[in-house]
Amino acid sequence: MTAESLPARSRLVHDALRTAGIAGEIIVLPDAASTAALAAAALGVEVGAIANSLVFACDGEPLLVMTSGAHRVDTAALAERLGRGRIRRATPEQVREATGQAIGGVAPTGHPARLETIVDEALAAYPEIWAAGGTPHTVFPLTFDELVGLTGGTVAKVD
Repeated sequence: MTAESLPARSRLVHDALRTAGIAGEIIVLPDAASTAALAAAALGVEVGAIANSLVFACDGEPLLVMTSGAHRVDTAALAERLGRGRIRRATPEQVREATGQAIGGVAPTGHPARLETIVDEALAAYPEIWAAGGTPHTVFPLTFDELVGLTGGTVAKVD
């Protein structure tokens, strides 16, 4: 599949990946993989190797948390670790405004503006991880180090 044949949101992600020097190709899945479990099943990988992109609101700003599909984010503990105010799940409208993408397909990149990002330290345990490619039907592989570099993220325990 060529970049030109990808959905518009995925083309933005593709371009951001290439700019960052990441070679992983975005693939289009036949069925939506809008949860870590669905993505893992479609790709034949452990659910923990799925890098879920979760958008929260914190101190009046969006906060992107890239968490292992095997974890739930403990927002109270994460706020305490970061020395921040309350972290709460963003609404679907806030997610689209911050990322330009819909819940279930939020990529770690390709957003209108850079988002503060936290990367789950547990993702480092996997030699290859998979992230959404801008739509619920698109995903791409990358390494933990590539994810941290791509997002400019802070590595932290999130569960």
